[in-house]
Amino acid sequence: MKSPAVAFDQVTHRYGDRTALDALTFTADAGRVTCVLGPNGAGKTTAMELAEGLKRPQQGTVSVLGRSPWRSPDDHRAAVGVMLQDGGLPGAVRAERFLRHVARLTDGHQRLDELADHLDLQSFWGTSVRRLSGGQRQRVALAAALLGSPAVAFLDEPTAGLDPHARLDVWDLVRAERDRGCAVVVTTHSFEEAERIADEIVVIAGGRVRAAGPLAEVAGTGGLEARYFELTRRKGATR
Repeated sequence: MKSPAVAFDQVTHRYGDRTALDALTFTADAGRVTCVLGPNGAGKTTAMELAEGLKRPQQGTVSVLGRSPWRSPDDHRAAVGVMLQDGGLPGAVRAERFLRHVARLTDGHQRLDELADHLDLQSFWGTSVRRLSGGQRQRVALAAALLGSPAVAFLDEPTAGLDPHARLDVWDLVRAERDRGCAVVVTTHSFEEAERIADEIVVIAGGRVRAAGPLAEVAGTGGLEARYFELTRRKGATR
């Protein structure tokens, strides 16, 4: 049986007295899009930071491509693409210069023109990152994450701030990454996005997995949105 590309096994992580992750366990496979949903404060960001190698788990194990992100950090960085929703981009640098620098680091020269065309990056090539709109920065960050043709891609809210046409372009790109064999892990608050691109769904609330499995299985007959609120509704809350 083929090992999952990403695996969380009984992962617990705390910040002081607050438990961010509580025995979190789920997997993501190569050639699949796994969408992770959950309310703010559910633990999604902490989980992704552990898998990206930005934090070490306090309890339990996290493996990416069969190894700890901390065991061989250089190999991990070479195999993983990361798109952060906020931050991570140098504000003073022009978009083109930044992406050409990333392409040199990731041997992504051949993909740069393809991604620039797909995401319409040439329209703001010469603009510094700090002067880009939120949606334009999202496209630059996505291109940077995918330039190296990673085996695993962690994408945080990849279509936040994008117009409807740009969202469709990004969804097409995510599907193409999946089809070439990449394990794509997307954190999102958008039910439409999850329903459009997800093969697998993971719902997290209170640091624990409330549901995980194929989209149709998790959504059930009532649909993903209804199932999500059923799984994550706080005690005493109403819709």
